[in-house]
Amino acid sequence: MLAGVALAQTADPAYPALTSAFEALRSHEFDRSVAEFRKAAGLSPDRTDIRKNLAYTLLKTGDSDGAREEFGVAMKLDASDFQVALEYAFLCYEAHDDASARKAEARRIFLRVRDLAPDATFRATAAQAFRNVDEPLDAGIRRWQQALATSAPNFSAHYELAQLAEQRDIFDLAAANYLAAYRVLPERKSVLLDLARVDQARGNAEGARAALLAASRGGEPRAAELARERMPERYPYVYEFRQALAIDPKNQTLHRELAFLLLTMSGSGQVPRQEAEVEFEQVVAGAPGDYLAAAQLGLLFLADHRDHAAIPILRNVMKRADPATANRARIALNLPTVLEERPETQPSLSPMLLGERSYNAGFLKDALRYFTQAWEANPVDSQVALKLGWTNNLLHLDNIAVRWFDQARHSADPSIAAEAQKAWKNLRPGSQRFRTTVWMYPMLSTRWRDMFGYGQVKTELRIGKLPIRPYLSMRFVGDARVSTGGFRPQPLSESAFILGGGVATTTYKGLTGWFETGAALNYSRGHHWHDTRGGVSWARNIGASLGSAESGGFFESTADSVFITRFGNDLINISQNKAGYKTAVAGVATQFFWTANMTADSKHRFWANFVETGPGFRLHPPGLPPSVTLTVTALRGVYLVNSGNLDRPNFNDIRAGVWYAFTK
Repeated sequence: MLAGVALAQTADPAYPALTSAFEALRSHEFDRSVAEFRKAAGLSPDRTDIRKNLAYTLLKTGDSDGAREEFGVAMKLDASDFQVALEYAFLCYEAHDDASARKAEARRIFLRVRDLAPDATFRATAAQAFRNVDEPLDAGIRRWQQALATSAPNFSAHYELAQLAEQRDIFDLAAANYLAAYRVLPERKSVLLDLARVDQARGNAEGARAALLAASRGGEPRAAELARERMPERYPYVYEFRQALAIDPKNQTLHRELAFLLLTMSGSGQVPRQEAEVEFEQVVAGAPGDYLAAAQLGLLFLADHRDHAAIPILRNVMKRADPATANRARIALNLPTVLEERPETQPSLSPMLLGERSYNAGFLKDALRYFTQAWEANPVDSQVALKLGWTNNLLHLDNIAVRWFDQARHSADPSIAAEAQKAWKNLRPGSQRFRTTVWMYPMLSTRWRDMFGYGQVKTELRIGKLPIRPYLSMRFVGDARVSTGGFRPQPLSESAFILGGGVATTTYKGLTGWFETGAALNYSRGHHWHDTRGGVSWARNIGASLGSAESGGFFESTADSVFITRFGNDLINISQNKAGYKTAVAGVATQFFWTANMTADSKHRFWANFVETGPGFRLHPPGLPPSVTLTVTALRGVYLVNSGNLDRPNFNDIRAGVWYAFTK
């Protein structure tokens, strides 16, 4: 029995780390003990006892925040451990970060333990703790409500009442008073973060987004930064700007951004131009010194042939605005421009300059913050929109980046528009909910004296950030001869249309997994069969690709492992490798290479076990779409399995194929 216990212990992957942790604990080496407990928790993440020991050790070091987090994990792993729940609740009640939300969570846990714990001691402790928390909250709420009923509204009364109501889970009362507190003191943008948190807790996701959007524009820089971190990755919609302005109607930054957004949308016919005019009128009325917005309003009035309204606005801009904005007004009125006096150096605190420096240094989050500030200051600057696109792209926020590239590609500057158009075109397929890809590869083989054809049409559904994408597919696999002929004719391809549905993973470092099932319809004989297939695919290219502007060496490797029921549940593995040099021949981009390929399968069939190698070239035929490539290879091969092979073990083959693909 003792031997069995010892073997069971040594089989536990966390056992060595736990042994070391307890040894360090006995010798009061708490930091080493914490490190070993963390190592053990990583090796056995589902063990509650490890999390508990780690939490108690962290308490010995004075790290109550870390202990609270570990008790929280342990409580989620085992909701029936009411001792852990009490420890977590007491630490939440004592927390200083997000104090109102932490105290509210502590109150909820005390209530749960009081009502559900089987142990009478736990129930009594939780009941007393609940009374100690709840009764002062109830008294405080009634006191502040009475104070507000008998006196003029003030920030402190509304804010204190909101905090107490949130801690007591009375979310409607908390939201109403957070909003009232903000209306009394709109300079305190941080209150909108509290309002967003409460709205989220009571299931009002739209209200939470509106509060965060209002907090993210103008006002306290720290509150704006925290709000941006909590907002959705996408750019806000028009209706969300409207909801944010309902919360914060005097937020000129919001008004201004909405006005320029509507102006951009009106240019593509998404909204009427009059809608942008109304918004600009409100901006100018609220901020008479915003001469850029005033100039834009004047231009809109001119476009609507309302000269009587436009001319006074534009003349005022000419007198009072900076030289660049004043010149816009002069151009609109067909007056000569005035030479601008440019400063010798750009202001050191320019958000655009700070963004450029952060971007070049690799501090992308800082760059994003500065470029956003620059955009808020001038929402028609396409250079800033382009920078925001690239920054979001490097931060892997492609669904946001594609929106910025979309704005920048309409720039009047040809270089900015061309760069943004290319980036938008590359990113847009990855951000679409539905994406259809089509590829075709007809190929001629001298060895088989046959023309083969391969192709697929596939429509994927993109579901948020899920790493898998369901799809519908139609494949084609066929050839002209159908079979080899002779005494024992063998099929040269499946000669079928294959209809199916499946799922595919997003590509990670060149690796993609997929699985599909459906039916295959043979076009030569008319019969059909159930078809299931799946596998993994990997691709890597190093050096000068065919589409690159520079010449140079390259190496390209692809590997596929495919399971197909059609061939008796066979697993076929294919590796194709090319190494060579890319150059231009008569102005045509061309790759010359040497290829080495290997194919093997689990059933040891002769036609699926061979190696081949030889020279080749690949080029893009002039005048055809960029994705069209012509590949020609001369190969010498040898079969690795010859059982059932009626031909010689060696073969020669010249293959010429045309690849074409596009995405919609």
